[in-house]
Amino acid sequence: MITLLLAAGLAVWLLMQPEVIKSLPMALRVPVILLGIWSLGAGFVQPMQDQQRRGLLGQALSPKASLLMLLVFALVLVGCVVFV
Repeated sequence: MITLLLAAGLAVWLLMQPEVIKSLPMALRVPVILLGIWSLGAGFVQPMQDQQRRGLLGQALSPKASLLMLLVFALVLVGCVVFV
């Protein structure tokens, strides 16, 4: 539930404040966008995931990995706001 709420909160924040990512140079913007796609997508998909899934995709969508990537993405966004 925490992962889903964090993903929803970050998605809404980015919809309301798109200049957070627009202020970055293109060389940094593309990796941040890709990290956001993966972390937000995993955050929304993880609660619906079949718990029996194994392999690389199962590890990438595990609760620990999803929460970790969401936290990394949130810290990157906060860093963009503070330092850029």
